[in-house]
Amino acid sequence: MAAKRGTKTSMKNMEKELLCPVCQEMYKQPLVLPCTHNVCQACAREVLGQQGYIGHGGDPSSEPTSPASTPSTRSPRLSRRTLPKPDRLDRLLKSGFGTYPGRKRGALHPQVIMFPCPACQGDVELGERGLAGLFRNLTLERVVERYRQSVSVGGAILCQLCKPPPLEATKGCTECRATFCNECFKLFHPWGTQKAQHEPTLPTLSFRPKGLMCPDHKEEVTHYCKTCQRLVCQLCRVRRTHGGHKITPVLSAYQALKDKLTKSLTYILGNQDTVQTQICELEETVRHTEVSGQQAKEEVSQLVRGLGAVLEEKRASLLQSIEECQQERLARLSAQIQEHRSLLDGSGLVGYAQEVLKETDQPCFVQAAKQLHSRIARATEALQTFRPAASSSFRHCQLDVGREMKMLTELSFLQVPEAPVIDTQRTFAYDQIFLCWRLPPHSPPAWHYTIEFRRTDAPAQPGPARWQRREEVRGTSALLENPDTGSVYVLRVRGCNKAGYGEYSEDVHLHTPPAPVLHFFLDGRWGTSRERLAISKDQRAVRSVPGLPLLLAAERLLTGCHLSVDVVLGDVAVTQGRSYWACAVDPASYLVKVGVGLESKLQESFQGAPDVISPRYDPDSGHDSGAEDATVEASPPFAFLTIGMGKILLGSGASSNAGLTGRDGPAASCTVPLPPRLGICLDYERGRVSFLDAVSFRGLLECPLDCSGPVCPAFCFIGGGAVQLQEPVGTKPERKVTIGGFAKLD
Repeated sequence: MAAKRGTKTSMKNMEKELLCPVCQEMYKQPLVLPCTHNVCQACAREVLGQQGYIGHGGDPSSEPTSPASTPSTRSPRLSRRTLPKPDRLDRLLKSGFGTYPGRKRGALHPQVIMFPCPACQGDVELGERGLAGLFRNLTLERVVERYRQSVSVGGAILCQLCKPPPLEATKGCTECRATFCNECFKLFHPWGTQKAQHEPTLPTLSFRPKGLMCPDHKEEVTHYCKTCQRLVCQLCRVRRTHGGHKITPVLSAYQALKDKLTKSLTYILGNQDTVQTQICELEETVRHTEVSGQQAKEEVSQLVRGLGAVLEEKRASLLQSIEECQQERLARLSAQIQEHRSLLDGSGLVGYAQEVLKETDQPCFVQAAKQLHSRIARATEALQTFRPAASSSFRHCQLDVGREMKMLTELSFLQVPEAPVIDTQRTFAYDQIFLCWRLPPHSPPAWHYTIEFRRTDAPAQPGPARWQRREEVRGTSALLENPDTGSVYVLRVRGCNKAGYGEYSEDVHLHTPPAPVLHFFLDGRWGTSRERLAISKDQRAVRSVPGLPLLLAAERLLTGCHLSVDVVLGDVAVTQGRSYWACAVDPASYLVKVGVGLESKLQESFQGAPDVISPRYDPDSGHDSGAEDATVEASPPFAFLTIGMGKILLGSGASSNAGLTGRDGPAASCTVPLPPRLGICLDYERGRVSFLDAVSFRGLLECPLDCSGPVCPAFCFIGGGAVQLQEPVGTKPERKVTIGGFAKLD
């Protein structure tokens, strides 16, 4: 009994879903507008007639002929149609509607029928055919019929063929488009005739075709065009208008939409307690809004009365502003409550969705479920991202009574700060996250700011996404310490003053480095030709200045060129774990190699680096002095990325960038533009080094590396060039120097 009462209540609440937005009566032969809303066919004709469209009321053959739509039983609205005035018709014809002298039929610019949808309050384009090009919503008709039978709307259906007084109908015939009692059905469907093959149905006041027919070709629809989002028949598929469109069988569209709708409905039904909790919270917010609004009005009234007669005229306008704000908030909260009530079990929307899911006719279901799924999806999104539509606080209605009397004529409420603008050029993530922002021009000042941030790639947790918050941040920048490596953070900020909190800024997404950041300084004591290397005082930047030796090398270019490699190392060696650092290479550099290498092998190379452009240079006399066969499978002791003239050379494999002194072979290579910053990620245990775009963290190259000993960052210069290490965001920690056996703390 309880289940039956619940079903009956759900059907009763569903009535508002079955009312035409024009006549506010049960749908009769509803048509699906391009905006996915429904309207009765007769109502649509009436609206078009009032708009001045002549001859676009649809196909006359589709006019209902069942007893329910005879002149004696139709809605009174059909007898009260108002034809457009002659002057309006003349104005419409002159503006391009209909046919007028000087305009040929079938011209290049055909008439476009616009229908004012009463549901979405927008003008919907119907095309040239008007209502004749629209589908009937047969599923909605079936739901209306089931609703009428469940709540006994309109009384019993009587036989149309009985002599007065007619008996109650027990059968219906779609072919004959009439209802019969048992005796009349046998009489009008005699055995052995063609009518005997008619299949009886339940009695109804509205007879529908067995299947959904294409309005263009009068054939049953069999496919669904995803591009046009429209059901099509076999003839529609071969038309040029659907050329290149993605068309799928209606069974696929039926199954996909039914699965989505079922999943969304199951989620809503499984979260009824959450919906009820949110409704209670909204009702509590309404109560607080009323109390806070009343308190704010009393405070403002007291302040304004204290200012005397000069402020009396201003007082009325301020109270009106508060009243409007309060009414707006109450309206928004009431609308949100109603929206959440529609998600409760037994509501009209849920009941209607349950009824639609009973539909077995696939095309009809696809037609009806499209609009319903959009509403359910919006309701689901509102449920997942719940937040009261308005705040109960009226702090923004505070008045600054300390201003001079000459400013009374401009007295107004304090305004909250506008949404800050995050400076993406100065905001970045390295060892820590540095966030910088500014207020828009002419924005009210902010006393302090609130920063919210969260990981977007964190494991999914039930409920809405949780933000971490930093309150009362002074200034226009902040430092977020200890971010997780290899993650994506989304950040936003908002300002606050006496009036309250302003809007949040736009979300900014930041990638954090894939490994802990390695902090080090540049040490040029172990390099060759140190007179050509200029290291900055903070030991974070280095520049190679070739000077006269490069000119002499160019002078001897035809007879022999002696040009050495200038090398500078980092003062820290890595012996375990994963490390990451970033640097910027001057795009005007002639040839720069950025990478890592074994400390012992690097020091051996410093003792006498060979000339790389000399004709006497043997490319096989590099760091691997052993036999070639013995070291083919061994990982190279160096891994470098070659940069020159604003380009990065990417070889066919890691080995093409493994040499320190020009071992790049003639293998197939390509070049990519040099990013603003390069990132190097060293995985010591795996013996791998990765080169990344430090802005987007897009991988450029991954190489093997011999990690049998301490590994150092290294930078090589051939010709002029410059490298700048990325500065750490926070305070520089203590660094231990391990180059050349020395150990000290900075």
